[in-house]
Amino acid sequence: MSRNFELLQNLGKEVLLDAPAAVAAVDQHRREPAVPQQVESKEPQLKLEPKEREELTKLAQRIFLQPGADSPRVVVFTASESGNGCTSICACAAELLAAQVTGSVCLVDANLRHPGLHEQFAVENHFGLADALQGTEPLLNYARSMSRTNLWLVSCGSSPEAALPLLSSERMRQRITELRSGVDYVLIDASAMNVSNDATVLAAAADGVVMVLKANSSRRETVRKAVQDMQAAHVRVLGAVLNQRTFPIPDAIYNRL
Repeated sequence: MSRNFELLQNLGKEVLLDAPAAVAAVDQHRREPAVPQQVESKEPQLKLEPKEREELTKLAQRIFLQPGADSPRVVVFTASESGNGCTSICACAAELLAAQVTGSVCLVDANLRHPGLHEQFAVENHFGLADALQGTEPLLNYARSMSRTNLWLVSCGSSPEAALPLLSSERMRQRITELRSGVDYVLIDASAMNVSNDATVLAAAADGVVMVLKANSSRRETVRKAVQDMQAAHVRVLGAVLNQRTFPIPDAIYNRL
């Protein structure tokens, strides 16, 4: 039995990208997630295999449903390198989180260089974040309802290239503050760290960052530098998702994660 997704922490450990040993880097001191409230059942829009759904549900719980006042509400998702599947992970985590909570969940496509969240949900991209950054309307005016009544998407919007410089502006920080006051949970998809420092800038205004790595592909040195850059910017690194694992992990070990 293969496990495709693993939430890793303690990213400085040498075992980070060493196949079976990587599971030892999972947070061993995590708190149990809060018991989610039951919400109306609705057919998910994003199709996942049962095991993938189970693992990404666990990911959403570990990140967002921790007890205590410091539980993250606004989280940036980024990849160490392009092509690691960050956009897909972000979209699926948001949909599964929305299935577990009664509060509102908003996805924001801040990957203005290579936007893709609208494609995950097979919707058109007319207006979105880029327009909000260049205009005066409230950001949530650009949000559209997705597969569940409590799941919303702000796509990248029109003319994303023109809005790129605004990602690091005070206006973007104000938009994140606006989302924080209007939405219960926010997941922001950002460009890969080998492409730009957009994720670092955005995460500095959020509650933390989750990095998506690709099994048997992401280089330890690249990941370590990415983490060091985040820490230097005083960004809270919540963990990493090791995507596209293909080797089996014994249930005795996996059940302890």
